[in-house]
Amino acid sequence: MSDDRFPGWHGTTILAVRRGGKVVVAGDGQVSVGQTVMKGTARKVRRLSPGGRDVVVGFAGSTADAFTLLERLEKKLESAPGQLQRACVELAKDWRTDKYLRNLEAMLIVTDGAQLYVVTGAGDVLEPEHDVAAIGSGGNYALAAARALMETSLDAEEVARRAMAIAAEICVYTNGNLTVETIPA
Repeated sequence: MSDDRFPGWHGTTILAVRRGGKVVVAGDGQVSVGQTVMKGTARKVRRLSPGGRDVVVGFAGSTADAFTLLERLEKKLESAPGQLQRACVELAKDWRTDKYLRNLEAMLIVTDGAQLYVVTGAGDVLEPEHDVAAIGSGGNYALAAARALMETSLDAEEVARRAMAIAAEICVYTNGNLTVETIPA
């Protein structure tokens, strides 16, 4: 994205891997503004528990924007308990059409263990192929590494950790300080 309001908008790397009865969502800890690392230990993977049911969300982009979206998603989940797809579609619809929300700069990976989605401000709610999803500036590196590692006998967490390590070696906006959340598939 090239927008003067968001100088050097490079976020992060978030990766989700579904394998062996669980989904692992991993996110790095680097916050960059332009060419400056502002923080190296941010938590960009969160566990929500609306109605007592766990949902794991990873976000890339503007932190304040992502938190606004997380609050909205939590409200959607509370109004439609157990219906992750519906909540994600409603969030994406609001995000695209609402005058305030459509200016938010972030992306989300959302899972309840059974379902896995990438949600964008363009109105997309995408189910990834090959049980791997990635977003952020290092997302393509992590995605490629994870897809290759899915050909091994590694478990979901080890695939995620190794793929994130590869992304951190390639993408200057990604570091190796990981937050990892696991949820049963």
